[in-house]
Amino acid sequence: MKKKNIIVGLSGGVDSAVTAHILKQQGHNVRGLFMKNWEADDDDEYCSSKQDLIDAISVAEKIGIDIEVVNFAKEYKEKVFNLFIDGLKKGFTPNPDILCNSEIKFEAFLNHAMQLGADHIATGHYADVVEKDGLFYLLKGMDSTKDQSYFLHKLNQQQLSKSIFPLGKILKSDVRKIAKENNLHNHDRKDSTGICFIGERPFAEFLNQFIPKNPGDIVTVDGKNIGKHNGLTFYTVGQRQGLGIGGTSSGSGEPWFVAKKDMKENQLIVAQGKNHPALYHDSIEAEEIHAISNSFPIQSVIGAKIRYRQPDAACQINEINSDGLVSFFGQKQWAVTPGQYIVFYDSNICLGGAVIKSGFNSFQ
Repeated sequence: MKKKNIIVGLSGGVDSAVTAHILKQQGHNVRGLFMKNWEADDDDEYCSSKQDLIDAISVAEKIGIDIEVVNFAKEYKEKVFNLFIDGLKKGFTPNPDILCNSEIKFEAFLNHAMQLGADHIATGHYADVVEKDGLFYLLKGMDSTKDQSYFLHKLNQQQLSKSIFPLGKILKSDVRKIAKENNLHNHDRKDSTGICFIGERPFAEFLNQFIPKNPGDIVTVDGKNIGKHNGLTFYTVGQRQGLGIGGTSSGSGEPWFVAKKDMKENQLIVAQGKNHPALYHDSIEAEEIHAISNSFPIQSVIGAKIRYRQPDAACQINEINSDGLVSFFGQKQWAVTPGQYIVFYDSNICLGGAVIKSGFNSFQ
């Protein structure tokens, strides 16, 4: 690769630090950019942005690159967080990290970088991009335990054409090794979890600031009332912890799981035992389709994930129309969650995805 002007999204973590280091070692003109996207409670114990910035500045100084701080809080609230809250209110379980990538990291950040004269942006995602016959393809990261193509599946051709992922062919263990060998102080920093840019915090308590509680009944799939919930917003399909019905049993002693949310009746429908039939579906209806490079293949066996870190499951897309798509799985999928994403793969190529609308069974 010839020398380019590349702006790296520096988060304070080890992945973005090594990304910047690799590109600088390759001889590129590298600059860092720290995104501040949440400022509603900067002094909250769960907000790590101040320490993140300190770590990012320290990394930039060590590598020998300039760093700029940009505030995208307004864009984040309008294009990510508000949609996240709206989805929860409707009974869905949205994935804000995916929206954060498509709307902030590879939209607001990308546009800002281009205005500064960058040829490309780079991030510490474990994924890869290749160009073939004028089209850009998103590939899985070589480290299967860290592959983040699922979170990047909404990127379009223009975004991929300007994006570089230096960690796509590197193992996480080697990333930490590179950081340690080059005296980057964050080489052993814990990987971040929680909501993108909001951090790790008590989820229900946090949501209470934006969504009022609306208690209702917890009902079994057989129609038996066995408890009370705090509001359907605070639960997701497949959830086990926090239901408050651990002692309620038909004699089996197995734990309860959320099988469905009935928004009309304000009822949380639960099933006992992880293998309960109500938790499994062989077909998925999805909407808001996004194909990365080519249209999705119909009636062909491909792979799909309905959640991050799930192994690819064999499926085929039966139908695509103006309302969305319907896909059928060879094996029933556990806890199909409305609002989450189904992401399709052809081997190591991420084809794109869609928002899950519902799960159902084509064959009983």
